[in-house]
Amino acid sequence: MYKTNEEYDTIIARCEAMFLKKTQDYGTTWRILRPSSLTDQLFIKAQRVRTVQDSGVNLVGEDLVGEFEAIVNYSAMALIQCQLDQNEALSLELEKAHELYTNQIHQARELMLKKNHDYGEAWRDMRITSLTDLILAKLLRIKQIEDNNGVTMVSEGVESNYFDILNYAVFALILSSYTN
Repeated sequence: MYKTNEEYDTIIARCEAMFLKKTQDYGTTWRILRPSSLTDQLFIKAQRVRTVQDSGVNLVGEDLVGEFEAIVNYSAMALIQCQLDQNEALSLELEKAHELYTNQIHQARELMLKKNHDYGEAWRDMRITSLTDLILAKLLRIKQIEDNNGVTMVSEGVESNYFDILNYAVFALILSSYTN
């Protein structure tokens, strides 16, 4: 029997700890980024993962686990940016940033539980490379929605895609814990 909830929480705890450390070091400087810039930052991270997966060569030397953790955190930041008013202060107190982060993570976890029930944990039979491709596909969708000024005909909005990206990255981290 899988312990998805516990595994998910363990991964999130690592990501949250990194988010808090970086917020202490840098503050909430990421708040200056437009949503499209956060999307592009996510794209860069996911593209690096795919390049290293495809080539088998990692010249930077940073492991892909760190990149997937960054994808989790940048997704949470993007969700926070979607939630906050543009006129809100760029600098947030650590406690406020942590509260906003925790709220987005909670919503992502709730979505994961619902989808995990309906899909029967199908992600466990997927390859990490497929999760990377799904993340990239979601990012391309977000970029298209952003280029259309947020207007969609029948598609989900950007927030739904960010939640899926966050959860796919957590799934990749869970799966990678079995291969390391």
